[in-house]
Amino acid sequence: MTAPVSISLVVNGETHDLTVPPRKLLSDVLRDDLHLTGTHVGCEHGVCGACTILIDGQPSRACLTYAVQMEGHELTTIESVADGETLSPLQQALHEEHGLQCGFCTAGIVMTFEAYLRDNPDPDEAEIRDVLSGNLCRCTGYQNIVTAILKAARVMRQGKRS
Repeated sequence: MTAPVSISLVVNGETHDLTVPPRKLLSDVLRDDLHLTGTHVGCEHGVCGACTILIDGQPSRACLTYAVQMEGHELTTIESVADGETLSPLQQALHEEHGLQCGFCTAGIVMTFEAYLRDNPDPDEAEIRDVLSGNLCRCTGYQNIVTAILKAARVMRQGKRS
């Protein structure tokens, strides 16, 4: 067995010093060690998208990443998206458009599209559906999720012009 490794992770702007086994997954460190349970673990193969977080601003699967690989990187989880009680435009749109049901997949979808809409502020439905194909939802038919993402994109564009 390999000895635990001391690492320093920056998660949601806060530095955390930890000692972890070299093969401990980032998703497990976030959930078990840092108690950031918004990052869900579904398939554990990187297929479902439930564990999506941002690593240096880019969507990444936390279930496919070892925590020790994250030294020197900025990690952003769903816990940092809302501003206190104020939801992000994407979260608000998902709520208003009934774009979630059980909520298991929602954090991964939000993290994926927070980054996507930042880089692509005016997507069409086909582009959204293409990106959304990396996030599995077992409860919805995806239409309300797509509608919510289109709405959030409009709101975010209008906010940038103000």
